[in-house]
Amino acid sequence: MGASLIATACGSSSESGSGTETTDSGGATATTEAGTTTSVSLAIDAGEFSGAAITDPAELPKDMEGWESLWAAQREAVVTRIKDNKWGVSADGKTLTGPEGFTVDLSQCPAGWDSAEGLSDTEIKIGQTLAQSGTLAYAANYGKGQEAIFNYYGDKGAFKDSTGKTRTINFIAKDDGYDPAKTVPLVDEFLDSEKVFGQVTLGSPNTLKTYDKINQRCVPHLFNQTGHPAWGDPKNHPWTTGLGLAYTTEAVLWGSFIEDHIDEFPDGVTVASLVVANEFGKIYDVGFKAWLENSPIKDKVTYVSETVDPQAPTITNQMTTLGSKKPQIFIAMVAGTFCTQAVVEAAQNGMQQDVKYLWQPNTCAGSTQLSKEKVGGDGSASQDWWIVNGGSKDVRDPEQQSDPAIAWARDMITAHGDDPDSAAELGLGVLYGWAWVQVLQIAGELDGGLTRANTILAARALDMNNPLQLPGMVFHADGNKDSYYTEGGVYQQFDVPKQSYISKTEVFNLDGASKNCNFQQAGGTCELY
Repeated sequence: MGASLIATACGSSSESGSGTETTDSGGATATTEAGTTTSVSLAIDAGEFSGAAITDPAELPKDMEGWESLWAAQREAVVTRIKDNKWGVSADGKTLTGPEGFTVDLSQCPAGWDSAEGLSDTEIKIGQTLAQSGTLAYAANYGKGQEAIFNYYGDKGAFKDSTGKTRTINFIAKDDGYDPAKTVPLVDEFLDSEKVFGQVTLGSPNTLKTYDKINQRCVPHLFNQTGHPAWGDPKNHPWTTGLGLAYTTEAVLWGSFIEDHIDEFPDGVTVASLVVANEFGKIYDVGFKAWLENSPIKDKVTYVSETVDPQAPTITNQMTTLGSKKPQIFIAMVAGTFCTQAVVEAAQNGMQQDVKYLWQPNTCAGSTQLSKEKVGGDGSASQDWWIVNGGSKDVRDPEQQSDPAIAWARDMITAHGDDPDSAAELGLGVLYGWAWVQVLQIAGELDGGLTRANTILAARALDMNNPLQLPGMVFHADGNKDSYYTEGGVYQQFDVPKQSYISKTEVFNLDGASKNCNFQQAGGTCELY
């Protein structure tokens, strides 16, 4: 299966006008379920990756004791690199420096800004806005998973810094119902009343509404639960990061699949998509159109789409309209309950039988949304749906229960009072929380101990392996050079009897391939740099 990656493919206002770049191809191997292998051509430049993160799956630890030892060594390597390069806050307190030209002008922070605000001698206060109600209420599980790992390491005394203070995390989650109008005042509460040390937001429109303010306040805004490419902007929004695979990269990987299979459609192919009518859905749509505009097969592809309001109760009308277009490929550019509804509607209106390739989005990675419990009946409606999994493991997947990291996460979730089989998002919350845990420990070892400045410096220098990412992935950022922690993944297809996504290729690691994105909200475009 060939795949070509157009780095951070969204409309661009750069001189080229395309917002996309291609580079020379590399190689990988695809393994089918039957065990046969084929060549995979990845037209990207994976960069000159070097560092503590392990790329060879065979070298990864086999038990949690080994994982903890690996992380300790990787954290030490990050701390050593920072100290050896003398990165950090300048003697006059006006400038923070980091890898690859990463610089923050601290003199632009608000008057009276305190790099230790949100800390006490015993507590680190972190605020999270996320949907606990509405069509994306499932997202509450991200918060529960994060709190589970925060409590786990807090109980172990893991957050002891170089000043001798040992703290636990006070994690505060507030419900915005995935409504940006509600997110804004909740973020204000966190900044002005709660005075949190760090902030997390969920959702592209919600984060776009608040990340300017959070950056102006110089508050770490890390590992937000959204794959919008705008979070890859260390120059203009140095305090904000994402974590997952960028939606635009995912859109290009859909396109790469279509290019590889275009010969199956001698009369051309109609691709239909259901798009959420907000910044989240729009960037998926823009990314896919950018791929199409630059694709050698663009004259063979007819692209049609329907939009759905993020708070709509059903998608029946939109799916009926799309079905009437007789597409050969359908892509759900949605999230949450819409993922399940797309499966059910496709089974009821004939698309499951008539459409050759049906795609779920990475926002619904994991088996939850396609499970028998969700789609009903014998679960057959979910059979053979495809996904580009951005490299994450699934705590409820029966095929992954022997993985020591899965067992570790499941025990952690259970101790928190939640059922790990109830939602894959609980495990994803642990994945996101793990990143915070590592950053806080690294920051605590830097000169001056745990501060906001040290926290964002640690985040911009991470070079590690996340245990809940698939072997072959790395968790890596490098200042202004590389601002996307997760680049790569695997093509998978859902197997109803196994209640699991089955990998159809090996994991592909695209670390360093995506360009930074100075996102222009007015036009919905990236200025790539």
